Amino acid sequence: MPNILKLSIGTIAAAATATVVFAGGHSSGPPEIKARQSHMQLFSFNLGILGAMAKGEVEYDAEKASAVAKNLATLASLDQSTYWTPGTDSDAVEGTRALPAIWENIPDLIKINTAFAEAATALSETAGDGVEALQAGVGAVGKGCGDCHKPYRKPR
Repeated sequence: MPNILKLSIGTIAAAATATVVFAGGHSSGPPEIKARQSHMQLFSFNLGILGAMAKGEVEYDAEKASAVAKNLATLASLDQSTYWTPGTDSDAVEGTRALPAIWENIPDLIKINTAFAEAATALSETAGDGVEALQAGVGAVGKGCGDCHKPYRKPR
């Protein structure tokens, strides 16, 4: 894939993130919470497209799968450290499900995030190679989501 296309995809993903974060920052609540929720919503949106293809709920489209997987990899590569400030957990602030345990075990969170980013990058490299490759990659990315959500996100 030409570098200009990769740059364009990355720029579009970053612009979409910035737009959502900007809009979220104009809502009530700490901007850090709105930023991370917006980031997670973009993860969810893109993973939803890929998951639907992987499950056969929508027709597999190699070009679309590749582009959406690249969005996930770009989102995973963004520095989120400013979203996760102490005092923005579910015990301190209403409107978040982030458990205080996040700030008690930053090394584990970094390990989980690194593994997630690696899975997202791997998926971005194979999502266009067929539905079986997509399924394997989506499974690994989904595991990364669960590895963080289970210990660090308050249940509904």
